[in-house]
Amino acid sequence: MSEMSLKERMIAAVKHQPIDRLPTQINYTEDMGESMATYFGVPAEELPILLGNHMIRVDINDRKSYSEDGKHKFDRWGVGFDTKEEGYFAAINPLADVKDLESYAWPNVDDPGLLTDAESAIKKHGDTHFITPNFGFALFERAWTMRGFEQFFMDMSIDPNFANELLDRITDLQLKLIHRFLDLGVHGGYFGDDYGAQKNLLFSPKMWRKYIKPRLARLFEPFKERDLPILMHSDGQIQKILPDLVEIGLTTLNPVQPEVLDHNWLYSEFKGKLAFYGGISTQTVLPNGTPDEVKIATQECIDVLAPEKTGLVIAPSHRMMSDIPIENVAAMLDVFKTL
Repeated sequence: MSEMSLKERMIAAVKHQPIDRLPTQINYTEDMGESMATYFGVPAEELPILLGNHMIRVDINDRKSYSEDGKHKFDRWGVGFDTKEEGYFAAINPLADVKDLESYAWPNVDDPGLLTDAESAIKKHGDTHFITPNFGFALFERAWTMRGFEQFFMDMSIDPNFANELLDRITDLQLKLIHRFLDLGVHGGYFGDDYGAQKNLLFSPKMWRKYIKPRLARLFEPFKERDLPILMHSDGQIQKILPDLVEIGLTTLNPVQPEVLDHNWLYSEFKGKLAFYGGISTQTVLPNGTPDEVKIATQECIDVLAPEKTGLVIAPSHRMMSDIPIENVAAMLDVFKTL
């Protein structure tokens, strides 16, 4: 088979079609990116090329808005994230004490300048890379980061009218953005919405099916109508709702974290129904293993989730953080080079 482009390889892999080799992807925090750039001796902006990344996620233009003390960075929805955390920690929930959704300052998703960065990225990389809009904090996570984690669970339990109204407003705004991204020519959808913890779902399947499933289906539908792949990151033990996600159109699951989703079970249950993206643990082997253990774990992931040499985007399960030794990243890359 002749060599495929990054875009061709990615699309074929998530559609379970024959490919010349498995696509790879490595995402990382800003701190980890600086460490890797220093180690590998390349500018930070060239890291994705060095790492062989196939996918580019584009977003709405970043609006840097900080609290006066610089401790919190606010997104366009009004959520304040702790700037001292390497990951995402929603420290300020703008609707924590507010139920007046009519007067809330919702993001202007019709702003003509909102997607200029995304448009530039698509023009520059659209012929070579697989490009998706980044809908992290897509629905449930967007609701609870605005309202507060415990408070939104209380809303779903004792004030369903409010919970439904909040979720509907989020869904409607996200749908407008989805159609704007599709008009730009993205190649698929990427959603992030965590439903599970290490040992179980965060809520009952019944509650998820009541509040989340029908709205998530609405968000998936524009991509389904165009026969575009739908990728989704959802952490934790979500086995009970995986058939539902497939039913509404999910084509590729991330992070397939081995601590919570047994890879052998996952492949046997969803062979041909789901493609997989991730699989190399950022919780155990990457931060705590030896380089040889990283190589073994990477190869085992490939052997179990892609025995037919397709249907897998091999990657760390999550964004790599600075607790991962660079030598372990190099070991993982050594296996990637053999694909």
